[in-house]
Amino acid sequence: MSRAKPVLAALGDSAITVTLAESPSREATAYARRFASRVRQAGISHLEEVLPAYTAVTIFYDALHLPFDDLCSRLQTLLGEEDSPSADANTPCCHRIRVVYDGPDLADVAAATGLTTDEVVQLHSSRIYDVDLLGFVPGFAYLSEIDARLELPRRAQPRQRVPAGSVAIASRLTGIYPFETPGGWHILGRTVAVMFDPRRAEPSLFHPGDTVKFERAQ
Repeated sequence: MSRAKPVLAALGDSAITVTLAESPSREATAYARRFASRVRQAGISHLEEVLPAYTAVTIFYDALHLPFDDLCSRLQTLLGEEDSPSADANTPCCHRIRVVYDGPDLADVAAATGLTTDEVVQLHSSRIYDVDLLGFVPGFAYLSEIDARLELPRRAQPRQRVPAGSVAIASRLTGIYPFETPGGWHILGRTVAVMFDPRRAEPSLFHPGDTVKFERAQ
């Protein structure tokens, strides 16, 4: 991992982004996840949310009760502490998601990659994916990495409506749309698994650090 000197920058008037690495990598993403866990465990009052990403962590806070400089000082102290894999307090889960591979882009993906539809399904469902981060909309998890033979850019024309539960790929990533939203990823199939439900104790099914295995529904 290309780990640079951490950079703290204000994001609006009630958030700070801490950049931890110069470029994305598995190691950088894991380090961001561990640092986010350390921030959550540090007992800093008036924090609202801590969100890890590929190379950075964004911390949202109550600026009326926690001065920016005070929070920066606490974060610098945490950054000076020894990093350890055990710093990630979250217990990862391995999710098995059944997928009906009948998506509207399955044949096009096969044609574009020079594979058969069965080969596309086999390659997509044969890996265990890491949940890198959540973003785009609540509950949307970015999962890496798909087989390089499936790598394609996003669709030239995004759809205005992608159904909830659509399982899709773009670049080296795969993911599941938690709601009906616009989207430009290639849809391979669909699942009945509910990605986000605000009535659950943990609204999002997936969390950074979890793993996901897709299984073909017969």
